[in-house]
Amino acid sequence: MTQMAAAARQAYSQALALHRKQRLAEAKALYSKVRGMFPEHPGALHGLGLIALHTSRPDEAAALLSRAAKAAPANGPIHSDLGTARLALGQYEGAALAFEAALRQQPLDDKARLGLGDALSILGRLDEARGAFRGLLPANPAAAHFGLGNIALQLGDALEARSHFERAILIAPKQAKYHRALAETARFTAGDSRLAALEMLLRANPGDDQNVELHFALGKAYDDLARYDEAFLHLKAGNDLHRKRAAYDESSVLAFFDRIKVAFSQAAMRTAGAGSRSDLPVFVVSMPRSGSTLVEQILASHPDIHGAGELQFINDIAAEVPNYPAGAATLPAKALATLGRRYLDRVRPLAPGARRIIDKLPANFRHLGLIHLALPDAKIVHVRRDPMDTCFSCYSKLFLSGLNFACDLGELGRYHRMYDMLMAHWRAVLPAASLLEVEYEKLIGDFERQARRIVEFTGLAWDPRCLDFSRTERAVRTLSQSQVRQPLFTSSIGRWRHYEKHLQPLKDALA
Repeated sequence: MTQMAAAARQAYSQALALHRKQRLAEAKALYSKVRGMFPEHPGALHGLGLIALHTSRPDEAAALLSRAAKAAPANGPIHSDLGTARLALGQYEGAALAFEAALRQQPLDDKARLGLGDALSILGRLDEARGAFRGLLPANPAAAHFGLGNIALQLGDALEARSHFERAILIAPKQAKYHRALAETARFTAGDSRLAALEMLLRANPGDDQNVELHFALGKAYDDLARYDEAFLHLKAGNDLHRKRAAYDESSVLAFFDRIKVAFSQAAMRTAGAGSRSDLPVFVVSMPRSGSTLVEQILASHPDIHGAGELQFINDIAAEVPNYPAGAATLPAKALATLGRRYLDRVRPLAPGARRIIDKLPANFRHLGLIHLALPDAKIVHVRRDPMDTCFSCYSKLFLSGLNFACDLGELGRYHRMYDMLMAHWRAVLPAASLLEVEYEKLIGDFERQARRIVEFTGLAWDPRCLDFSRTERAVRTLSQSQVRQPLFTSSIGRWRHYEKHLQPLKDALA
């Protein structure tokens, strides 16, 4: 063994020992020392990737773990941790591939089986996801029931979901996320046993990660009971804890939004038409919690339209463009056409017989310039809701991946203002025929007229089944999955007013 190899081996052994003791800064320094001698050392890459995951930097973790997996393709735990990082980034197809690679090496890896079930569930491959979770029942029945309950919720079966969540709680009564899932299955009423269980578990103070889940569950419970001051105290506590571990650089986000407006100028958008011509894709964009799931459900009730859910395909394409966003606006016609074809090649197999496919990722509002250049015939539906209702609804929900701007009322309001300005930019530079504005409140108040307007915009004939959207059987995996199973209701309009005295930081940021 060479002197360098011996030194690397000793440093790596010390790093592992420090990592096990959670002395992460010291472990990171030694892992980095090992990489200084052997840049592709799989163990050092793995250790650094795990530290990045632990400190809420999933993008850095995924990059490190991907290199580790290439250096040690037979190492199952590396693939499993890579899958976890990709899940956190919303890269669900890549996560599924990583978990499958882990299971090929270690068929009894319960962590990988659980991650695979989660990824497949999000991708809408529900039969495969069920298989993964059922395979987990002997080893980890609580986690398996939790996964099966989430699939039942996607399919609109709240009773089955509740049964699975209750079984998970019986097996693991101190696991807060199971209690929060059960809290979301039905409204709380006076004397609800679920409330007592949540309060008792919070008093036991199981730790910050658990308490985040419990505070959001209690916020939901007290809101159902119209005990709004108590609800807000829990929502604020949950958001404050979540913000401590959430990576969000507001100045970087602001700079990115500014670069988008510069890159996709009026002059740049005049080159549109060079991309791939197809009227198959329809994009529904919005701020989160603005009604985009309802619009997708209306459209997906049409027999010629497939609702594909929140796809990451545009994010993947944007990541391939050098120096994005500036680089996208200067791409030659051939490159734009290639990007458009690549998107269509991924989306078309999701519903080969459909005339339109809905891509409902709200955050695609950032990429409308790229979408129009690569897919000039695509239709874009922008759903807008009252800013105070939108922002408070975001604040009242726990987003486990992304949306880290939603944990603080000031940051949330400023993000909404940036979104608003960017949408004003798109209205100025995109052709009017490509963008339809839908106001959530008008949709609720004048439903049939607005629904007909939305369907007409896609270029298809009206179908009355779109009015009966709550009966449409399809998987829905968003925080609005229960609402779109119900007939229209107006109780969410003006909901923020119950909390008005607590929301001054939000008002100031939106002003």
